Amino acid sequence: MREVQGIREKDVLEGGVDRMQLTGAQIVIECLKEQGVDTVFGYPGGAILNVYDELYKHREEIHHVLTSHEQGASHAADGYARSTGRVGVCFATSGPGATNLVTGIATAYMDSVPVVAITCNVTVPLLGRDSFQEIDIAGITMPITKHNFIVKDITKLADTIRRAFLIAQKGRPGPVLVDIPKDITAAKTEYTFKRALPIPRVTETIREEDLKAAVEMIQAAKKPYILVGGGAVISGANEELAEFVKRTDAPVCDTLMGKGAFDGTNERYTGMVGMHGTKTSNLGVSRCDLLIAVGTRFSDRVAGNAKKFAHQAKILQFDVDPVEVNKNIQVDACVIGDIREILGRLNKKLPQMEHQEWLAQVMENKVKFPPSYEAGALTGPFLMEEIYRATDGEAIIVTEVGQHQMWAAQYYRYRNPRTFLTSGGLGTMGYGLGAAIGAQAANPDRQVVNIAGDGCFRMNMNEIATAVRQKLPLIEVIVNNHVLGMVRQWQDLFYEKRYSATVLDDGVDFVKLAEAMGATGYRVSTCAEFREAFQKALQEKMPVVIDCIVDCDDKVWPMVAPGADISTAFTAEDLKQNKERG
Repeated sequence: MREVQGIREKDVLEGGVDRMQLTGAQIVIECLKEQGVDTVFGYPGGAILNVYDELYKHREEIHHVLTSHEQGASHAADGYARSTGRVGVCFATSGPGATNLVTGIATAYMDSVPVVAITCNVTVPLLGRDSFQEIDIAGITMPITKHNFIVKDITKLADTIRRAFLIAQKGRPGPVLVDIPKDITAAKTEYTFKRALPIPRVTETIREEDLKAAVEMIQAAKKPYILVGGGAVISGANEELAEFVKRTDAPVCDTLMGKGAFDGTNERYTGMVGMHGTKTSNLGVSRCDLLIAVGTRFSDRVAGNAKKFAHQAKILQFDVDPVEVNKNIQVDACVIGDIREILGRLNKKLPQMEHQEWLAQVMENKVKFPPSYEAGALTGPFLMEEIYRATDGEAIIVTEVGQHQMWAAQYYRYRNPRTFLTSGGLGTMGYGLGAAIGAQAANPDRQVVNIAGDGCFRMNMNEIATAVRQKLPLIEVIVNNHVLGMVRQWQDLFYEKRYSATVLDDGVDFVKLAEAMGATGYRVSTCAEFREAFQKALQEKMPVVIDCIVDCDDKVWPMVAPGADISTAFTAEDLKQNKERG
C-alpha cells in the first residue's frame, strides 16, 4: 500500500483523509506515483536536492538510474518511452544540468516521443539575477517542447505536473518540461491524491465525409501503395494496419520511424522508402496511382524532390496532427485523427479489393532489385543479418545515427512495433547508448542491442559505466570503420573524395575502454569471430561491447542524391555501369 508521511492511499481514496500538507519535493514524487512512473533517469545537483532527498525515501517504488551525463538521462527517458509507449521521465538540476537535456528533448520532439523532463532552478527571488547556475530553461526549450512550465506557486505544482503528463501523451505525443525553483520544492501546501485517467484517443476530428472520400479513392485505385510512418507505431495500430493492407490488397513500404508497424517479413512488404530506401519501394511509390500515407510527415529524406514525389499518384494522408497535411507534400484527401481509430473504421467500410497485376509488377521488382552486399567480409549488412538470426528477430534494436543506422533499418526485419529505436528527425549522434539503457531498464526480459558507429560511440560512451552500474545485459555493437562513415560517403560521392575531418584512426582501444568501465569487450574482424562473440554476449548478464572492424569505404546502397527524385536511386553497380558508358 502506498504511503505518504504515514498516510495510506486507501485512507485518502476512502475519504479518511482529504488533504495532506506536503512539500513541493514530496508533491513531485507523489505526482509521479499517481502517473504510474516506476523509473526515472537523472543526475542530481544543488537546485534539485530536495527532490532527490524525497526520491531516496521512495526508492523501492521509483527506481532512479544515475546516468553519466544529463544527455544520457534524456536519451534514456526517450528509449524507455519508445519501447513501452509510456511516458519517460528525466531529472536534472539547474544551469548546465538543464541545458545538457536539450539535445535529448529536441530528439524526442522531432520524433513525437512522450517525455517529461523535470528540472529545478534557483529560488524565485534569485530568478533573473544571473545567479549561480541559473538559466531560463523554459525559454531555451520553448521551440522543442509541446509545452513547458516554470512553477512559481506551490499551490499550482501538482496540477502542473499532471497537466505535463497529459500534454506529453495526448494527440501527437511529445516532450514537456517542468521547471521548479528550489524554494518551491521546500514550501508546503495541501495535496490531494488524484488517480491518473486514461488518455483519450483523438476521434472528434474523424469525419464521416472524409472516411467516405478515402474509401472511394481506394476503390478507384488500380495501383495503390501504402506508406507507413511513425504515427502507426505511436498509435499501436499494427493489427488494424495488417487488416487494412489485406483489404486494400496493396504493397507496403515504410519510413525509418515506421519500422515494425507492419510485419517486415510479410510478402507484401517492400522495404524502406527514400534516400536509402529499396529500389522496389522507391520505384513503386513513383509509379503507383494512389499513395496512402499512414502517419508520416513526408520528410525530405523520404520524399527527396517534393515536386516529383509520387507524381503519378493521388495522395491520401492519415495523421493525428492536421499541421502535417500539405506541409511538405500536397495531398488530395486526408483523414485527421488517431491512426488506429481511422484504420479500424475504414476496415469496416472497405470491401475486399484485388490488385493481382499491380502486386505482381511490384514483386517482380522485389526479385530484380534485392538488397545485396559483399559476401564473406565483415560488413554492416552482415552484422545486422547475423544479429537477426542469433536473436530470432526478437531483440529491441537501438541505433546511433549514420551508415550503421541505415544498415539496421535495411537488414534487420522488424515484425513488431517498438522494436526499432532510432533518432529519425533530429539525427542525433550519441542517442543510442542512452536510449538502449532506457529500453533495457523498461524491458528487463528482452535483449536490447545498440548498433553504433565508432564516431557516435565516442559521443556518449561514458554511459557504458551506467549500464554496468545498473547491471543491464545490453549489447553494444560498434561498426568501427575508423571514419565518420556517412559523411565520408557523401565526401566520396559528392565532394571528390576530400575527406575533411572525417578520419578517426587515432588508436583508441574500445575493448580496453569497455573493460575499464567494468563491461566485457571483444574485438572482431571476421564473420566467424563476430558469430562467436555475439553468442557469448547473449549469455552475459552484464553489458558487452563488441568492436567490429570493417572497411572504411563500405557504403549504404541504394542511395538517392540529396534533393533528387527517389526513382533515381542508384547502387555501386549503377555507378560502375554509368562510368563504363562514359
